[in-house]
Amino acid sequence: MEEWSFGGCSIGAKGGGASGSLGRVKTESREGALGSRAPHFIKSSRALHLSWQVGVFLVGSAVVFAGVLMLALPGPGWLVIFSGLAIWATEFVWAQLVLRWTRRKVSEAAKRALDPKVRRRNMLITALGLAVAAALIGVYLARYGLEVPWEVAG
Repeated sequence: MEEWSFGGCSIGAKGGGASGSLGRVKTESREGALGSRAPHFIKSSRALHLSWQVGVFLVGSAVVFAGVLMLALPGPGWLVIFSGLAIWATEFVWAQLVLRWTRRKVSEAAKRALDPKVRRRNMLITALGLAVAAALIGVYLARYGLEVPWEVAG
């Protein structure tokens, strides 16, 4: 088995000669190997595997498209977009790498958000914002009472 390495990944090729099929990509991290997760009987036939990949791509595209629509319409847009990316990641290495990068960035952001200094700062900013909002509401109520703005006469 031949093996090529670049970055943190190594790719192994099975078989001999120039027509060797690529195996799964192994990574040095604790995350699983990159590559297709299609069942063995599907990967055994090139035509069946290609049609499987087309199907996975179309289903993932539909889910991502629905998520993009949900960014403007009511719904959990980002959650649906990442779900579509996860569907693509079952078959495509590029989607697996994007999903890993996204998970790493979300974990880093969560870690930063739980930092005591950052939490204290965020709580201070929230309290300041609430105090300003309460002061503005108080000024409005002192001037106009409980009337709604569209019924206030100049």
